[in-house]
Amino acid sequence: MAVEENKRDVKEQPTKTKKGGWHAAIFIIVMEAAEQFANIGLGTNLILYLTQALNEPVTEAAKNRNTWVGVSSIFPLLGGFIADSYLGRFKTIIIASLIYLMGMILLTASVSILKNTKLFFIALYILSLGDGGHKPCVQTFAADQFSEDTMEEKDAKRSFFNWWYLSIVIGSVFAVFVIGYLMENVSWTVGLVVLASILAVALSIFLLGMKRYTKERPTGSPITSIARVFVAASRKWRVKNIRGRDGYWYGYDHDRSHHSQSPSFIQILAHTNQYKFLDKAMIIDEQDTSKENINPWRLCSMNQVEEVKLVIRLIPIWLSCLMFTVVQSQLGTFFVKQSSTLDRSMVHNFIIPPTSLQGLVGVVILFAVPIYDKVFVPFARKITGHHSGITVLQRIGFGLFLSIFTMSIAALVETKRISVAKNHNLLDNTHGKEISIPMSIWWMLPQYAICGVSDAFTIVGLQELFYDQMPDTMKSLGAAAYLSIVGVGSFVSNGIINLVVIITSKTGEKWLGSNVNRAHLNYFYGLLAMLSALNLCVYVWITKGFVYKRRHVVETSTV
Repeated sequence: MAVEENKRDVKEQPTKTKKGGWHAAIFIIVMEAAEQFANIGLGTNLILYLTQALNEPVTEAAKNRNTWVGVSSIFPLLGGFIADSYLGRFKTIIIASLIYLMGMILLTASVSILKNTKLFFIALYILSLGDGGHKPCVQTFAADQFSEDTMEEKDAKRSFFNWWYLSIVIGSVFAVFVIGYLMENVSWTVGLVVLASILAVALSIFLLGMKRYTKERPTGSPITSIARVFVAASRKWRVKNIRGRDGYWYGYDHDRSHHSQSPSFIQILAHTNQYKFLDKAMIIDEQDTSKENINPWRLCSMNQVEEVKLVIRLIPIWLSCLMFTVVQSQLGTFFVKQSSTLDRSMVHNFIIPPTSLQGLVGVVILFAVPIYDKVFVPFARKITGHHSGITVLQRIGFGLFLSIFTMSIAALVETKRISVAKNHNLLDNTHGKEISIPMSIWWMLPQYAICGVSDAFTIVGLQELFYDQMPDTMKSLGAAAYLSIVGVGSFVSNGIINLVVIITSKTGEKWLGSNVNRAHLNYFYGLLAMLSALNLCVYVWITKGFVYKRRHVVETSTV
């Protein structure tokens, strides 16, 4: 009887769902792949809709698309702040996904039932709002499923960033080919209905994994913590530390005083010698020792000060990567218009959609990421002794280097395209329609391929850098900061386009006009190649002084 009762007890005990790890992250990855499918499916075809359906000039359409991409990449800063400070990542993802789905439904209605241009643009920016809450949280939330307690778990998290980006690329590739074909050969309405359906299914799948997720609670406003350090440092700018390291406060951060009992050991950020003016904030003076309670706006812990230093170190890196996203923004604008003028015919009268070559960027990445993770890293590790083969900054830098070649080859191919058009008297349009130039679209393949390899290095590197080097309380903002590079880069691209048009209009034949055959894109690409080369020099100079995050464990009796 006792044995039977024990068996019954075991059966009645509910099985606990294991939290975290790959079996939790897979649900999040599926959702992100679907969101990327929708985002790329819309973004890659947007310039064609603006120029063909809404009859916007090429330059105006390129600026409208860049503005939308820019705003979509700026909103994550707000979404990341809300997630870290108030809602948490899980709740923010759900709310943002519902907003994004609503925007896609409105966009579908604007091109089908209502046929309203104003609603079309309103829906676009509702999508931007939803994307702003989704993007900074979903990758960070997925990375949170992996702890860093052992070397094996650290390697799993490091590998996660490669495979995460791979899933994004898979969604992008399918979007370019499938949605590109539907919007080119069937209708925009059908393409958008497919996107909305995929989003709804993905959100349902994400919710199925609710019990598996490791969820981080919001930690309060990170802006307040940063502000305290600057205020405390400014209030003590005349105070001198005459006791060396003994004059610093190593205590718990003020906002984490809710712990009822201190642990025997804690892990804190190691002290660095950069930005020494901030060290003033953690100097203990007579006024601090004379009061029972610590004033958080006058005395900050070493950990707080070092967290602010982490953020400051990333700002120059952020700025030096803007030019990379200027180059990448050409994929969805002028590259597409070039493709639309070339011979896109294949067997059985099948016409390749002009946006399809963007899918080849994804195909290249599909091969590049696994090769990097499984072949290059182990090989480079044997040579350098570094656990990742090369540092994350070296990885980013190599991608920046390749972007110079992307623009250089694009300039050469464009020169060839113009030469063919000139030889066949096809430089000018007839009746407002673009004439197909007798030159295969596959001439553009090299610039797309190099673009894909540079993406595999720089984009994945930036994702890892802004997750790993940001303070633990600002992980979502770190993801938002990485995403904002794309957004601000799109605005920079708009600025360069405007400047080029203004200058060339005054000095001779205008660049980047409506007729792509007389837009002097080869000169424009050459200019971007030179700017990218100068930018790489600045990046190398900045990275020489970069200090990576370091932690050490101390006894609580010393803090």
